[in-house]
Amino acid sequence: MRAPTASCGSSAGSGARPECRLEGDWTLRALAPRADEFRRLLARAGPAASWKLDGVTRLDSFGATLLWHAWREQWPQDLSADDELRAVIGRIEATAAEPLPEARAFTLTDAIVVLGAGLLGFANHLAAFVQLAGQLCLDIAYLLRHPRDWPLREISANLYKVGARATPVAALVGFLIGVVLSYLSALQLQAFGADIYIVNILGLGIVRELGPVLVSVLVAGRSGSAMTAQLGVMRVTDELDALSAMGISRTVRLVLPKVVALTVAMPLLVLWTSAVALFGGMVSAWVQLDLGFGFFLDTLPRVVPVANLYIGLAKGAVFGLSIALVACHFGLRVRPNTESLSANTTASVVSAITVVILIDAVFAIATRSIGVPG
Repeated sequence: MRAPTASCGSSAGSGARPECRLEGDWTLRALAPRADEFRRLLARAGPAASWKLDGVTRLDSFGATLLWHAWREQWPQDLSADDELRAVIGRIEATAAEPLPEARAFTLTDAIVVLGAGLLGFANHLAAFVQLAGQLCLDIAYLLRHPRDWPLREISANLYKVGARATPVAALVGFLIGVVLSYLSALQLQAFGADIYIVNILGLGIVRELGPVLVSVLVAGRSGSAMTAQLGVMRVTDELDALSAMGISRTVRLVLPKVVALTVAMPLLVLWTSAVALFGGMVSAWVQLDLGFGFFLDTLPRVVPVANLYIGLAKGAVFGLSIALVACHFGLRVRPNTESLSANTTASVVSAITVVILIDAVFAIATRSIGVPG
């Protein structure tokens, strides 16, 4: 790389126009350290000078733009440059000559177009999601007739990744949530002298609602995104196409193990996280309200019917099934480029959390009269 140089001065003779002689590589990499210096030097000369570019060895769009601005967006009358350099500067001239698009107001038609595009996109996602769910049903029906073809190793590996490896972070978050919920509840209950009702609040809140939803959000961000990213990378590296070429079903080998593993692991994670969260609440209640562990454990089964535990476990299974299906759906929609991979991974997490909240609302309405003490 030759360092760029520029010398601008008056030519010999009275009344002669100034002369600018450029040499070296006029590229972004070479000009960056002294770009402001060259910009001021060339601007003082302007298009009236005599420009000698015969010594320029390389010229990129940055250097051509620098010259074009120094010439005040017009060709100088006296320019010595070969055809290749003139072609590069000519492209900058053509780009600068293109008018900017005129801004226009957002009309009702634009709103209808945006709404229609969103509805069509949602319908496309819904159709692909239903197709994926239907294919899984067909695969399960086939595997029930051919038990030897079950992908047990893949299911076991996914069960370990989404279940066993998620227990530490689930326990930590559950314990802290239990402590915070117990602490905030104790502040209000103390004001009314209703300390013992903290068992009711923690039991119903954690076992029935907070435990399943909290675990689902954690799993959607941790395991759901990992599932989408794994399938997306396999799309980018053409591994999915290779499986199809070898006659191996990608839903049986890739999607089904993830769905089965997360559906089985989620109730166990819900049970584990709820137990740790209740323990955190017990510790906080003991510190804040001086309620012993024995009183807490003795009161909990009486104020929280066992039906709430069944509801929480059922929510966990449904949430796990939904998160796995959403994650695999977006993973299979990844196109072979990194931008699509990142966009679909983000959409997978957001969509999974949204679906979990919607399903939880349906559960709340359907089970409003079950497991609630009278």
